[in-house]
Amino acid sequence: MGEQSLSQPKPQPLSPSPPAAAASTATSSSLATAAASRPKKEAHPPSDSNPPKKPRLTFAIPGRPLSAVGEVGAAIRHLRDADPALAAVIDAHEAPVFQCPHRPFHSLVRSILYQQLAFKAAASVYSRFLSLLGGEASVTPDAVLALTPQQLRQIGVSPRKASYLHDLARKYVSGILSDSAIINMDDRSLAAMLTMVKGIGAWSVHMFMIFSLARPDVLPSADLGVRKGVQMLYGLEDVPRPSQMDKLCERWRPYRSVGAWYMWRLIESKVPQPAPAIPLK
Repeated sequence: MGEQSLSQPKPQPLSPSPPAAAASTATSSSLATAAASRPKKEAHPPSDSNPPKKPRLTFAIPGRPLSAVGEVGAAIRHLRDADPALAAVIDAHEAPVFQCPHRPFHSLVRSILYQQLAFKAAASVYSRFLSLLGGEASVTPDAVLALTPQQLRQIGVSPRKASYLHDLARKYVSGILSDSAIINMDDRSLAAMLTMVKGIGAWSVHMFMIFSLARPDVLPSADLGVRKGVQMLYGLEDVPRPSQMDKLCERWRPYRSVGAWYMWRLIESKVPQPAPAIPLK
């Protein structure tokens, strides 16, 4: 399965995001803009007899989130001054809105449930999942771990996704992951930790950091939509390779998340988009 791409709009947090106006609407749109995701092979869940060593982490308070008052405005001013080509794209679209409506664990669960499904189908599965648990407030690691693969299959969750959900919940229950650690972890350490979870790869981590944590300087360099947007923005003959993206987008620092958001908007405005499919990987 190939990495997802956000070149279309229309779903919610933890996936890509759409044109802005309402926070959740913006997050939804871009998420829906994602295509198929490619789950990466992960190590088996820790066993009681031989628990995995926790990687050394670097805890550094991340920069102000894009959900903070004034941050999107600061980002737009910086991008406009730093990249004249991008200024025209900024002028053609409303400013993005970033919000963090759910706790990290909830957002990760939601993204797994939406993985590789059309938006309507994913929304239906997610709704049944919430009903099974008893509402959003009940989406906790212990509650998810208590669900059997059979219960999950009855609401439309595949055995593979059930294993992803259980692996995520198990890492929370064991203390390897926690909401507070995720919120305060620097981007590099966060990516290393989250890709330890079955079914979560680099693309999903980038979407999570942008749309669920509102991290300001995340560049989804492998995302096809962002790469095509950069090609269009700079009039490149070929779609840039992921390895070329850092250099091409260097001037956007420290607001590459917002630059990426405008690349999705640029692609959406130039190319007719089919019905979206949703996220995570």
